[in-house]
Amino acid sequence: MGGRQMIPDNHPLEKFFVELVGRHYAEEIGIRDPELVGYVAHLLTEFCDVEQLFKLRNAVGKPITDVGEMLLESNPIYGRAPSFDREREVRKHIGDYTLFFTGMFPESINHLRLRRNRLESFVDWMKAGKESYYIVSKFEWFEYTKVAPLFERLSDHFEQCVYGLNRVKNELAELQHPIVERTPELLM
Repeated sequence: MGGRQMIPDNHPLEKFFVELVGRHYAEEIGIRDPELVGYVAHLLTEFCDVEQLFKLRNAVGKPITDVGEMLLESNPIYGRAPSFDREREVRKHIGDYTLFFTGMFPESINHLRLRRNRLESFVDWMKAGKESYYIVSKFEWFEYTKVAPLFERLSDHFEQCVYGLNRVKNELAELQHPIVERTPELLM
């Protein structure tokens, strides 16, 4: 997984997502955690670049899009991860990927599961995301000390974060068609 970041932190899109996520999280699910809101907003901004969404690669460089394969890739003992740092990196991506898709595109998950020869047909995306953030939170030493509590909160509030992202998705859909929201005003 590369360390490149296509969209800088101070980009207007990031500011837009911070406001949108912050409002929905505060008003609809009661999460008023600036660090958590900032993380989710940054995730949305980062995943606007499809290369970031599919940055997890297997040994031959092919993007891994199957959550079941990602779980195999993350295992440092019985799986393919060569180190615990790789486990953390892959588990963080699993949490991000499942949060993004379950919140923003929940209808696509069943479509993906219907495709044959996918391990994720047997994977509960919510559980995989929540568990992955929990595992990342247990990397609480050295350079990971300061961010470990954030991932614990992401794990603890995974379902609420998914719901909040779904509300963000709905507002984004309304923003694409603002006339729908104003129709009663126009008829009066």
